[in-house]
Order: sequence, then structure tokens, then C-alpha cells
Amino acid sequence: MYHCPVELALDVIGGKWRAVILAHLKEKSHHYGELRRKVPGISEKMFGQRLRELQDAGLVSRTEVPPYVEYALTEEGRSLGPALQALYDWGLERAARTGAVIAPPDAARADRHPSPHDL
Repeated sequence: MYHCPVELALDVIGGKWRAVILAHLKEKSHHYGELRRKVPGISEKMFGQRLRELQDAGLVSRTEVPPYVEYALTEEGRSLGPALQALYDWGLERAARTGAVIAPPDAARADRHPSPHDL
């Protein structure tokens, strides 16, 4: 039993990583490696665990598209779009007010060593 709707929402999407993964999937579906690179700072084990939790909650679908695995928001996950956008917008505004730095989208990729495919 929940005592507040926010309690239910945070039970499903709460925690730093679940919301971040959902925000990236809100943009578009991603192959596993592509999505993984967008979420630096999380261990491989934790990343996989959070993806499974989001699948179990019915927010993310996993589709095998050989040789890749693709993740996308389900219809239920897409229903979070306005809430995720509100969090995104608030984060941008908060960063502007406080001077917090938000890395550009390709910053995670720049932090890693180039692979042969990048050359």
C-alpha cells in the first residue's frame, strides 16, 4: 500500500540510474552498447540490473535484432514522457541557477579511448 502517488512513482522510477536510462530511451530506442555509453559512471553489473528492473516494471522492452539487443520504452514507459521532460527541464534550470555543469551529450564518448571503429 502506498500513502502518496509520488511514493508509487518513485518506487518504480526512483534512484539515479533508472530515471537516467528512461530519459535516454525517451529520445529513441538504443542498442545495448549505445545506451551503456550514454550512462557513464555506473558499473556494468548495476546497468544491467537497472535495465532488468525497468523491463520487469513494464517500462522498457528488450528486442533482439541480431547481432544487437535493442531497448525501447513500452507504451507504459512512453506515458512517463511528460514527467521525464519536466525533470529534464528542471535540471537544466537548476544547473543555470546553481552553476552545475552538465556534460554535452558526447562527453561520455570522449572520455573513453577510441576503438578501431572510431578511426
